[in-house]
Amino acid sequence: MKMVSWNVNGLRACVTKGFLDFFKDIDADIFSIQETKLQEGQIDLQLEGYYQYWNYAEKKGYSGVAVFTKVKPINVIYGLDIEEHNTEGRLITLEFENFYYVTAYVPNAQEELKRLDYRMKWEDDIREYLNSLKNKKPVIYSGDLNVAHNEIDLKNPKTNRKNAGFSDEEREKFQNLLNSGFIDTFRYKYPDKEGAYSWWSYRFKAREKNAGWRIDYYVISNDLKENLIDATIHTDILGSDHCPVSIDINI
Repeated sequence: MKMVSWNVNGLRACVTKGFLDFFKDIDADIFSIQETKLQEGQIDLQLEGYYQYWNYAEKKGYSGVAVFTKVKPINVIYGLDIEEHNTEGRLITLEFENFYYVTAYVPNAQEELKRLDYRMKWEDDIREYLNSLKNKKPVIYSGDLNVAHNEIDLKNPKTNRKNAGFSDEEREKFQNLLNSGFIDTFRYKYPDKEGAYSWWSYRFKAREKNAGWRIDYYVISNDLKENLIDATIHTDILGSDHCPVSIDINI
């Protein structure tokens, strides 16, 4: 199966910048998006052959995730069973016969880490949730996880050490997730590959200079690692400040 994840930074804008061309060309079995910035009824997306599942934020023009899948899931879960996490449209879980597919738009810790406490709570709760799923069947966790795990995962680690997305606290939480029985698919395949980023600031010609961060992921439970064929970052695809990431996996 081919699975794709993309933070589109506003789906309506991304559709005008080639989203549908990429969607058709990649022909994914499951395609998830983050930061849709939509409310229900604000877009009529015709995706022939796909079931569509959307989770919207209560706040207009903010956050939001969606999953498009060729195979109809057994069950769909929106958000977590924790009310404080469910107003911003950040999570969808699809249950299939042999695995769970989860996509997330993880909260940003924001400037001066003013939302770090909430981010830490989210991380603990999502890790517990993913492990509860993993106890039932294998898990594939995708999305904008808003953390560059190690120094190799961003262009300027020294100057960003205490910034959102590269704080010690956020990096430790991601490591805790991996330690609990998951792998970062891209680093599993390409442990030493440098300059591999999925997000670039719109400022300072960052993308042109490839001064980016790798904050978009496919994380899978350890019991799937032998099934992983490849993990790809599609840096040539424009339309957002993020680029798509994908995996090919036997499942």
